[in-house]
Formats: sequence, structure tokens, C-alpha cells
Amino acid sequence: MGGTSAERDVSLASGLRVTEALRTRGNDVTAIDTARGPLSREDERALLARPVVQPTPPSQSELQRMAREALPQMQRVLPSLREADMVFLGLHGGAGEDGTIQALLDLAGIPYTGSGHLASALAMDKDLSKHLFVRNDVRTAEWVMATPESAEEKHTTGKRFRKDAIETLGLPIIVKPSKQGSTVGLSVVKKAKDLGPAIAEAFQFDDEVMIERFIAGRELTVGILGDEALPVGEIIPKHEIYDYECKYQAGMAVEEFPAKISATQTSNVQELARRAFRALKLRGYARIDFRMSTERGGKFYCLEANTLPGMTQTSLIPQAAAAAGMTFPELCERIVRIALDARGKGG
Repeated sequence: MGGTSAERDVSLASGLRVTEALRTRGNDVTAIDTARGPLSREDERALLARPVVQPTPPSQSELQRMAREALPQMQRVLPSLREADMVFLGLHGGAGEDGTIQALLDLAGIPYTGSGHLASALAMDKDLSKHLFVRNDVRTAEWVMATPESAEEKHTTGKRFRKDAIETLGLPIIVKPSKQGSTVGLSVVKKAKDLGPAIAEAFQFDDEVMIERFIAGRELTVGILGDEALPVGEIIPKHEIYDYECKYQAGMAVEEFPAKISATQTSNVQELARRAFRALKLRGYARIDFRMSTERGGKFYCLEANTLPGMTQTSLIPQAAAAAGMTFPELCERIVRIALDARGKGG
């Protein structure tokens, strides 16, 4: 849990909740912050004594400082992980969700929950994901990729790019880092003059930035657990989009499970979610997000796949599991069982 991405707070909240849930099922669990090492029970209580998820993500300077300390911590922790039956990954974003930690665990022969290093990297990269969605008949919004020059107001190449992007995609458009989650660094651009600053903002969080056509409509999500599609959920945020505050601050969004859509629409979006899951070669569990357009027929557009979705009090996968009659501890243990079975160690 934890880590050094912009979603560090969310990961700590997820990890602490999963830790407690697995313990209630009789498991022996050690909580490890990849940036600071193993957490004692006192450390856990101290974190839980305050709101773990802050209203805004950690600053980039703070994350960079912790990132410098992360490798030595993992080098110290790695030998002890070999004694574990399973490593439950509650990391979000950055090196925790992009396949880096997964590759390290693969090299050490240590089993872990969720997708492998290649699939994790593919899903984290929104540009590559979209190419694979298109190849596998999963509709996604049109997009273009920005260069650093695209954000420079006085750069000729940047001005031309921004003009072409608006002509191609129209307004409003979404600008977001290509390899981040939790809508960190994301902007909705409604005026041409705001595109340059939005691109510059997104580049603070990533070395690649995506500009995507805005799909007016409803926000839907489908959890995949093993080979099963969980009940479809709808997110109704208080803000225009389902942003960081709406995701992690109580009362900032209404989530409905199951979503109030027809049986045919439910079946269609669940099948698209399974198709996206297979296209990225995911395993274990994931959450696939969609927009259902307001155009006639309500077409579904896949936004992204989350290989290590949030497990906080307000997160969506636990709500979907609850709608399927599964408690949170049961969900956590089932994720572990799926990972064990995939490695021939189930029992």
C-alpha cells in the first residue's frame, strides 16, 4: 500500500481497509508501505485516527522525496515477502499499478493479486489501452496525444496542434495525463484559450498527455472478478465530472448499484467490460469505466481499465460486490483465492 504516486492517500486508505478485512477472516496480515516499509499496529492506528484521504492529492515535491526512499525500502522488505503466501496489492497509480512492482515480484518469484506486469503496464497507458480497445471492438472516444510543446503558448507547433485538436475533437474536450488515475491532473476544457494551460497542468503529472473528445452522458462502471462481471454501477457526481474530490470525499457523489438501465443495456456493457478485460490480458479483478452517451440508443464508450481499483469506504468495486451479495471481507479473500488458484496453490 501507499507508494509514491499521486494516489498515495487513496492507496493507504484501501490498504488499511483490506488489511483489517483479511484479518477478520483469520488471515495473518502485515501492512507494508512501499515508501516507508512495514507498518506496526501503532502506525496503522495513527493513520486511521485521521482522515487518510486528504481533499487534494499529495504535492509532487513530497512524492519525489518519498520516491527517492522507496527503492531502499523495497530492497529491505523483499526478502521477507518470500515468506508470504500472497502479496495483496493495494497500490494505486505510478510504480504500484504500472507493472513495476509486479515485475519485481515476478523476478523474485513472489505471488501477488491482480494482473501481471505486462497487462498492468498496458492498462496504465491510456493511449495503448485505447488502441487495444479499438482492435477488439470496444468503442472509445476519439483522442490525440499531446507533446510538451503543445502547452507552450508562444510555440508555433503548439498553437497549430491545439487548433487541429479542437477542429478534430470539438469542444468541450478532456485533457488528462496518459498514465495516472483518480482523475489527477484532469481538466474539462470548454474554451480554446484554456487548452494550453490544461495541457501544461497535465504534464506536471506525466510525460504524456491525452486529449479526448468529451462524451456527454452517464458515468457507468463494471467490476470484473475472476471471469464474472459484477452488477453495473452508475456514478452521479456533484461536480461536472467524477473528479478526485467526488471519488474520495463522502457525500460528493451518489453511486447506484445496480444502475437504472435496461436488462439489455446491462448485458451489453457487461460484455464490453469482459471484452476490454480480455483485450488488455488482465487477470484476477479490475474495474472498467464507461460513458453512456445521451445520443439516441445510448452508445457505450470505454474510458479506461483500472487494474487495482480503490478499496476505500467510498470505492466502487466493494459497492458492486455488495450488490452481488458479497461482504467486503469476502471480496478481499476471494481476490486472494483467485490469485492462488491462478498459480495452482488454491485450497
